[in-house]
Amino acid sequence: MGPHPAVAAIRLAVRRVLNDILAEHGRTPGRLTPDERSSSPLVLVACSGGADSMALASALAFEAPRAGLRAGGVTVDHGLQVGSDLRAAEVASRLRELGLDPVESVAVTVGRETRVAHSAAYRGGGSRAGGPEAAARDARYAALDAAAERHRAAAVLLGHTRDDQAETVLLGLARGSGIRSLSGMAAVSGADGRYRRPFLQLDRQTARRACMVQSLPVWDDPHNTDPAYTRSRLRHEGLPALEKALGKGVVEALARTAQLSRDDADALDAWAGKAAAGVRDADGRLECAALHDLPPAVRRRVLRRAAIEAGAPAGSLFARHIEEVDRLITGWRGQGAINLPGRVVARRQGGRLVIRQG
Repeated sequence: MGPHPAVAAIRLAVRRVLNDILAEHGRTPGRLTPDERSSSPLVLVACSGGADSMALASALAFEAPRAGLRAGGVTVDHGLQVGSDLRAAEVASRLRELGLDPVESVAVTVGRETRVAHSAAYRGGGSRAGGPEAAARDARYAALDAAAERHRAAAVLLGHTRDDQAETVLLGLARGSGIRSLSGMAAVSGADGRYRRPFLQLDRQTARRACMVQSLPVWDDPHNTDPAYTRSRLRHEGLPALEKALGKGVVEALARTAQLSRDDADALDAWAGKAAAGVRDADGRLECAALHDLPPAVRRRVLRRAAIEAGAPAGSLFARHIEEVDRLITGWRGQGAINLPGRVVARRQGGRLVIRQG
């Protein structure tokens, strides 16, 4: 008799990702001999102790040895709740019980500036202004990046599900951030494709059922039900209201929208990359007439790329900034310079668009 359908589903999703990693390293699936173990690629799982990440950890622990890969785990203690250090230690212990090695718990400080607090082996950190959710996310990814570099991991698996993807699409829609924001989370992201999300085609209940039938203890983060957090309100109020009004299938439709939007955004980004060279003069300045002839979606991507190259931080450069710069091309009435994040200034001079710091 085979495994429970939920367990089979999570294992299959992880197996596919591990096979991709093996192919990227020029290897074929197969069990390791003791001599091969030390040289085989390492895959880490980021685990909070919740149902999604515990299901992912259990599937990785099962599939990695059969694929010929080493498997480890990282849990991040955000320090936002009383006893979070003890809970992180419990999660790390559960990962070791699953057979993962190496396993570590990393403590971070979450604030307007986030810093990773770990051993002297860690160098650097990350910071970004924003709300508590953004600050915690920045701290978490800084910690995961550092752990991956410390252990020279080939990849880090994340437990985001189809439900998480649907929530991300709705949040992007509410911000009016454009098609890239509607594309949600990528299955592969980060430097050199470090982060992998095997569960984007699986729903949250599948992961929870997989934990239940395997008797895996899970921790339900109270922040996930706290109405003070935007994503929590969306999860427990917004999406149920949409399903009540529109019927079941909203989550699946939003996840499908994410993939279609990502395909479109990737194609437009590629188009803009090729168009960028053709709208510059011999001195490398942007020609307003040539920009005006581009489709709006392509032109705005060219402008965004030029602003980032001039020093504007990508995370602080919003659609409204690019729209203001775009009006220097499409609605020229002699207006003055546009100030952008990072002390970058865009102005029109003699039929050219000049974007530079200062």
